[in-house]
Amino acid sequence: MKLYRVNEDKKIAGICAGIADIYNYDVTLVRLIFIFATVLTGIWPGVITYLAGWYLVPEKDSLDSEKNRE
Repeated sequence: MKLYRVNEDKKIAGICAGIADIYNYDVTLVRLIFIFATVLTGIWPGVITYLAGWYLVPEKDSLDSEKNRE
């Protein structure tokens, strides 16, 4: 399993939608868990983690196009 962002069901960057897609969870549940964890850790660790994921995690469309090149 490779982590990716999803464009179809995204609200900001698609990271929670990608996690929900990989593990077959409801995307709303993943978002609520992320928000809850972010608030519990003092906001900034969650915000920084999300921004880092936005920058580092590839989109699902780009992963599909890379497989087609090979």
